[in-house]
Amino acid sequence: MLFDRVCALLDDAAAARSPELKAIDRARRAQPGWVSQSGETVYTFYVDRFAGTLEGVIGKLDYLDGLGVRWLHPLPLLETRPGDSDGGFAVANYRAVEPALGDIATLERLAAEMRARGMGLMLDIVCNHTAREHDWAERARRGDPKYRAYYHVLGSEAVDAYSATLIDVFPDTAPGSFTYDAQMDGWVWTTFYPFQWDLNYANPDVFYEMLDVLLFLANKGAQGFRLDSAPFLWKRLGTTCRNQPEAYTIVAAFRAALDIAAPSVVLLTEAIENPADVIPFFGNDSTVGCDLAYNNGVMTALWAGLADQDAGIIRTMLTAAAKRPDRGAWLNYVRCHDDLIWNALADYASPDDLARWSAFYDGGGFSAGRRFQTAPGGVPSTNGMAASLVGLGRADVDQDLALARLRALYGVIFALDGWPMIYMGDEIALENDQDYTSDPARRDEGRWLQRPQMDWHRMDANEAGRTSAGEAHRALRGYAEAALKLNDLITPGPAEPLDLANDAVLGFVRGKGQVLLCACNLSPTVQSFQRPAKHDRTCRDVLSGRQFPAGAMSLEPHEIFWLVFD
Repeated sequence: MLFDRVCALLDDAAAARSPELKAIDRARRAQPGWVSQSGETVYTFYVDRFAGTLEGVIGKLDYLDGLGVRWLHPLPLLETRPGDSDGGFAVANYRAVEPALGDIATLERLAAEMRARGMGLMLDIVCNHTAREHDWAERARRGDPKYRAYYHVLGSEAVDAYSATLIDVFPDTAPGSFTYDAQMDGWVWTTFYPFQWDLNYANPDVFYEMLDVLLFLANKGAQGFRLDSAPFLWKRLGTTCRNQPEAYTIVAAFRAALDIAAPSVVLLTEAIENPADVIPFFGNDSTVGCDLAYNNGVMTALWAGLADQDAGIIRTMLTAAAKRPDRGAWLNYVRCHDDLIWNALADYASPDDLARWSAFYDGGGFSAGRRFQTAPGGVPSTNGMAASLVGLGRADVDQDLALARLRALYGVIFALDGWPMIYMGDEIALENDQDYTSDPARRDEGRWLQRPQMDWHRMDANEAGRTSAGEAHRALRGYAEAALKLNDLITPGPAEPLDLANDAVLGFVRGKGQVLLCACNLSPTVQSFQRPAKHDRTCRDVLSGRQFPAGAMSLEPHEIFWLVFD
């Protein structure tokens, strides 16, 4: 029975866990609310584009430590298929590192070096699908019925029935959700690309195998896992096959198992969906789910509000995000390696709004972004580095204002409840990779626009803040330091929007009892605002140290305050 097999697996994993990792388990168990603390800054990156190899990442730990980073999230680094691997998301071996990046021994050493600095390693686990070159898929193609059952293999009629309600993820580059395989004598479910075969979690062996992978890597030193494409884990006819109840249960089961054998390990659910569909991944009254989830709705709304110079849509999304349970935390971010999906706001904004924001960031307004594909009936997503989306590098855009926009966006996500995430290069205002189209291996994938090579020469030239790189680096480092101080200044609690009597100023209060009031000017002009009566008293800006009396306040273009009260 699955239960007995899982119990034996957990016993073995717990027995094999090192004394150092068991000490972290005990410390975090003794502090059950630690996930809700401020300042757990995450840095996400591609190993090869950041430092070449895992050995190179070890050499950059001083830099990351100095930036205030507490967690490293390298994007997929496990062994992939040859050729196109969807940026590493087509895993051929969950128990080996991509040879060009290093090996498992070096991964263990990286984790140990990080532990010595009080930092945690979070690995990307592609749990929805494997590469078709994975050993399980190869065995299935050779006719092994055990491994054939690890995947979804359908006939033509079933494909037509499911396809009637599915939404293509990549309608331009990989239309459809099924790929015919002659060796399998049927259509294999391939939600993303034809070389990525969806796993069948209705088969208990699949859950067991993936749990075994998590425990193996946790005992190698990983302190967290990002569960890639979690909404797609369960298939049900007549639905979009996203966010089904069983998908939430699978994540909760992973969490429950880790609580036994590796309780300090955190789970981040990668669910870029409507907040109402994301929040159940945190669990409910009877189950404990993931610890973290991407605050995608607020992120997307920040860009929309910046375009409109109006906080309305951001306030709406903050209200939706505040419904998360206390035990979970948001991962707050400005940009990531993927596209900015306007359709994620479809339940909260009109089609005209979505189309306007998409057009604005498609090279319109101050932006140097580019449109990306979308499913029929949707609006194009947007690609681009944060620096380029705010207008840095554009000759016709005021560069001081562009830099102020970048600082403002990061100032907001560091002020929100949850863990702030820095995307590689944003801390030095790194712009779009304009050369990816000249590379035959990358030119057909528009998301490479926001996956540039880390420019370490740019870092070398940032002394004294004489460049945009220096200004950005100093700002993000300051936010990371200030966020840690909030643990002594406010009590935990979700961010809740405030009406500051000026729609150009985003306001929210965070905490219960002792609170933080964040005010951010979305406009390129000076804006005044009025605090609500209960907060209209003497306060101090955590970022600058300035004191303010009661009464109206004003913000410079794109300025941000973190206000605390005596």
